[in-house]
Amino acid sequence: MANLTQAQVVATLAETCDLNKKVVKGLLDELAALAVAETKENGMFIIPGIGRLVKTDREARMGRNPATGESIRIPAKQVVKLRLAKACKDAIID
Repeated sequence: MANLTQAQVVATLAETCDLNKKVVKGLLDELAALAVAETKENGMFIIPGIGRLVKTDREARMGRNPATGESIRIPAKQVVKLRLAKACKDAIID
C-alpha cells in the first residue's frame, strides 16, 4: 500500500469536511508553521489526537564508522521527537 501524497490528504480532508481544497491546504500549511514556531520557542507542541512534538537534547556519545570500524565521537545536539498520544497508538495497534 502506497503512502498518501499531500494532494491526496488535502483532497480527502476537503471532501470529508466539505471545504475548498485551497482552504484545507492553507490550514495544513498554517498548522505546520505553528508547530515549527511553537516547538522552536517553547520546546513542545501538542497535536490533539495525534501526539506532541518535543525538542530534546541528545548527549555526546561514542559511535562506530560502519565502513572502517573506527570509533568516532558523535557530538551533542538537539533533536525533535514525535511522541504519540496513547489514544492514537491504541487505535493503530489494535
